[in-house]
Amino acid sequence: MAKGFLVFLENRNGRVKKGSLEALSAARSLADQTGAEVHAVVFGEGDAEERAAKCGPNHLHKVILAPSAQSRDAVVDVLASFVQGASPEYVLASATAMGKDILPGLAARFQTSVIMDATEMALADGELRIRRPIYAGKAFEVLKPVAKPAFITLRPNVFPVVEKPGPTAVAVRNETVAGERLKSVIREVREKAAGKVELTEARVIVSGGRGIKEPGNYKLIEDLAEVLGAAAGASRAVVDAGWIDHQHQVGQTGKTVSPTLYVAVGISGAIQHLAGMSSSKYIVAINKDPDAPIFKVANYGIVGDLFKIVPLLIEELRKRSAQ
Repeated sequence: MAKGFLVFLENRNGRVKKGSLEALSAARSLADQTGAEVHAVVFGEGDAEERAAKCGPNHLHKVILAPSAQSRDAVVDVLASFVQGASPEYVLASATAMGKDILPGLAARFQTSVIMDATEMALADGELRIRRPIYAGKAFEVLKPVAKPAFITLRPNVFPVVEKPGPTAVAVRNETVAGERLKSVIREVREKAAGKVELTEARVIVSGGRGIKEPGNYKLIEDLAEVLGAAAGASRAVVDAGWIDHQHQVGQTGKTVSPTLYVAVGISGAIQHLAGMSSSKYIVAINKDPDAPIFKVANYGIVGDLFKIVPLLIEELRKRSAQ
């Protein structure tokens, strides 16, 4: 463990994503138990000290600042050079869409595999043990990495962000990647207006399913989410029907989320949806069918007409917030 950890920090619009800071804190916690070092890599432009400060006070041994890389291939190539030079035992990233794309490509460079979607990491007999869900969340397996370096993605919103102030060395690396080595280059990014709260980072999520009946009724979901300070999600049925964009989809073919509170409105609870939200700390289900599968995983259930229940909830929550 002495060689320690290398953490890939995902940087969006000048801000390090919360999931990356969670991965950083997890690495810091394990390193404190072994005396290992923690290095972090963040891509982006701007002042070096300012970019390093955005990584949070985590007493890192080194923050490596790399220039913006407008290509997935370039990010993998640059990270591979860092892994080759630092020889870490463990390379971590958040299990975001980018993390799940970058780390497998990186692992392939070193002819090893990647452990995806870890929900727990602990030391046992000096070896790292990683727990992750399998079979759409119906079971868990505990793995011990054999090949080194080991590549691991961590499920967002599961590991706490713990600050540990202390000195951090900063290194600026001006890595370049030859154009002929790139298989793709990002020329333009067109972003749609996002919600107030990022789905994978939200502590509270309100999701709507087929039970809302028509696209205009999705506003009930958005209104309930707004009063709760939550992110608005949806089941695959709602997304496939074109009622809401895919970026809101929760489930096996959408986003995997782990909020403190997940409110499922008019969602039956198909296994594909449960795979994306079953690790939520508390689940509240609202459905008129008492036999809906969602009630088997819900901590609290309300059997009834969502068109009567949700407006009452919104009204009562607004009254409480006004007090």
